[in-house]
Amino acid sequence: MRVALLGLLCCLGTVAPTSAADYPNRPVRWLIGFAAGGPVDIVARIMAQYLSDHLGQQFVVENRTGSGGNIAAAAAINAPADGYTLLFVAPNNAISTSLYKKLPFDFLRDTTPVASIMQLTNMLVVSNAMPVKTVKEFIDYCKANPGKISYASSGNGTSVHMSAELFKAMTKCEMQHVPYRGSAIAFPDIISDKVQLIFDNLPSALEQSRGGNVRALGVTSPQRWPSVPDVPAIAETVPGFESVGFYGISAPKGTPPEIIEALNKAVGEALKDPKLVARLAEVGGIPKPMSPAEFGKLVADETEKWRKVVEFAGVSVD
Repeated sequence: MRVALLGLLCCLGTVAPTSAADYPNRPVRWLIGFAAGGPVDIVARIMAQYLSDHLGQQFVVENRTGSGGNIAAAAAINAPADGYTLLFVAPNNAISTSLYKKLPFDFLRDTTPVASIMQLTNMLVVSNAMPVKTVKEFIDYCKANPGKISYASSGNGTSVHMSAELFKAMTKCEMQHVPYRGSAIAFPDIISDKVQLIFDNLPSALEQSRGGNVRALGVTSPQRWPSVPDVPAIAETVPGFESVGFYGISAPKGTPPEIIEALNKAVGEALKDPKLVARLAEVGGIPKPMSPAEFGKLVADETEKWRKVVEFAGVSVD
């Protein structure tokens, strides 16, 4: 009997949760709320490759599209808090808190901040068929053609969506919103002029504008962005206009602090690696390493900032 009991205990020991010191000892899922090929996906895969190479286990990017990233957020929040399911965090998570009226979770309450990755701006790009080359020309054209212009977004509640809504509110331009499940899906329609513009995250907007597929008019940061100094800030034409975003990582509430610290340290090391920093710079990102507490404060501050924008723009999603 004693031998059998010892055997059972040994078997249980093999399936018990591993300590943080052993983390990770199996693949880690990293949920992102947008389609493959878009800006979030691009940055997530750059970081996931680094973490896979340096932590000895695969960090697998899993696209869970829809509802402005809220499907991915809900899946992450409901996953075991063991460090093996993470969530890519961006402005959509801060915006959704006030934009969506019936979310089944409270993002700040139900997640644990892990690490900040980078800061980035959005870029206003238009179809090459649009007869405009500056922000002022675009505003004039929009006002001369009220309701005839459509703008794409990567989904309700994304910074791509709310940058356009803020622009509409501040310029009195009338535009129709066409949401997609990610900006990568939207670009074919912009290129073909089915939809005329998008205020996309810089990584994919920059790729498309550099390729000549669309025309860049301005960035949403308050000043010109370092990686694209030749593109004016929209604020040069619309004083006070600003929409600067962030990318980072969160985990389900209750994830062991030792695992949070291990992940934060790994991301911090990544953001010191010249090759990785260069890759982020190629897509217009500025590395912004932070402690978990600092990143948590950033997300909370961004949630309050975007609440004011949602109210100012007068938009909501049921």
